[in-house]
Amino acid sequence: MSISTAFSNALSGLNAVSRAADVVSSNVANAMTEGYGKREIELASQQLGKTGSGVSVVGVSRHYDPVVTGERRYADAEAALEETRAEFYGSYAAAMGQVDDESSIVGRITGLETALIEAASRPESEARLQTVLDAAKDLADQINSASDSIMDIRMAADKEIAQTVNFLNSALQQVVDLNFAIQKQIAQGYDANALMDRRQTLVDQVAELIPVNEVEKGNGMISLYTNGGAFLVDSSAATIEFTQTATITPDMTIESGIISGLTINGLAVSTDPERGQIAGGKLAGLFEVRDVLAPEARIELDAIARDLIERFQTSDADHTLSAGDAGLFTDGGATFDALNEEGLAGRISVNALVDPDEGGELWKLRDGLGASAEGDQGDATILHSLTDALQNTRAASSGGLIAMERSALGFAADVYSLVETNQLNAEANLTYASARQESLEMIELENGVDTDYEMQQLLVIEQTYAANAKVIATIDTLMDQLMEI
Repeated sequence: MSISTAFSNALSGLNAVSRAADVVSSNVANAMTEGYGKREIELASQQLGKTGSGVSVVGVSRHYDPVVTGERRYADAEAALEETRAEFYGSYAAAMGQVDDESSIVGRITGLETALIEAASRPESEARLQTVLDAAKDLADQINSASDSIMDIRMAADKEIAQTVNFLNSALQQVVDLNFAIQKQIAQGYDANALMDRRQTLVDQVAELIPVNEVEKGNGMISLYTNGGAFLVDSSAATIEFTQTATITPDMTIESGIISGLTINGLAVSTDPERGQIAGGKLAGLFEVRDVLAPEARIELDAIARDLIERFQTSDADHTLSAGDAGLFTDGGATFDALNEEGLAGRISVNALVDPDEGGELWKLRDGLGASAEGDQGDATILHSLTDALQNTRAASSGGLIAMERSALGFAADVYSLVETNQLNAEANLTYASARQESLEMIELENGVDTDYEMQQLLVIEQTYAANAKVIATIDTLMDQLMEI
């Protein structure tokens, strides 16, 4: 080996270890960076004729396990879906209130029952009649409030869907732009790994909203499609469309076309959270809240309101009532019509005939809504009948719990129990999904940057650098000696 060949070998070695040190430092610095793919330097021996002439840096590769990353993305989407469901049931349960909370629907029914019993013991007491009125108004207000909360949740879901769609359109276009940028970098021989990191982060964000499958194409480009077969990224980005509705009322449904569905490239897609084209992610969960869970909750609240109205809208509860007269509770001041139950929970109110603030008479709670004049102040017959109406068991006329006969308190408690059961199930599913998500994240991290290994590599690089530097120093000494001859 000539001195010039040895010098060339040593210089190429210094260049290689310098690049290797850059790669190691980048790995260590980004060990906790989301979307960062571990870098590995690729080296090859140089050949000059039949003689080795050092080492060359072929490039820097990015480590990426598509199988593990794909599974982790599915887990992200599943966790986001279950979290959306759990949040809804938590909000619904909060709107109804805890059973042991006197301000809950169940607590307000108990309060009305107690007030009626106490008033019946002293029917001449105006203060106790006022307590009955206040308890009835509190109950109606609590049902109204719960109904309003459900409608607010529904409108909030609709708003978040619009925001999610806007983000998706932006993110998908950025993936397309990065695709072409990566292709250009690779074609020109430059390092495109940083762009790939950014693209992976974007795809991760998209996958949490809509589960996607990633397919590698030529020159570093990728395409994305959903489990339901809808393409989101190919040579161009898909256009996802949705129109937010400013105000949603109980009668508005996606089937009637009054509120917006979802389209991809102009074609309507199913938003079913289990089987639709976007099934499995947060976006499907938001549609489920808006179009399934919230309407189901409203139906149950309407059933509670209907049960209360019907209990008191009979001559058994108040013998002074005539056919077609409203009882203690009304549908916004009118007699309840079974054909107009939708949204009833938001309209239930106390009959103005017993409310002095509305021009009514408090004594009608004792003497009957149909009474034309105040009767015997010691007669508690109607107060006892009202108490019986609240306590008697009857089958609910609507809702999902119509098979059994219950008191008003029992019916409301069973509805709350159903909500709480759904909440516990949703939280259990979320716990499972989160555990699976964390496990896959750990597997992905294990395949990522190992800082201990990188520090060991740094020691090897230091030793290699020192060896190449020693070769150059030795050559310099030899050259000095030759020059002295």
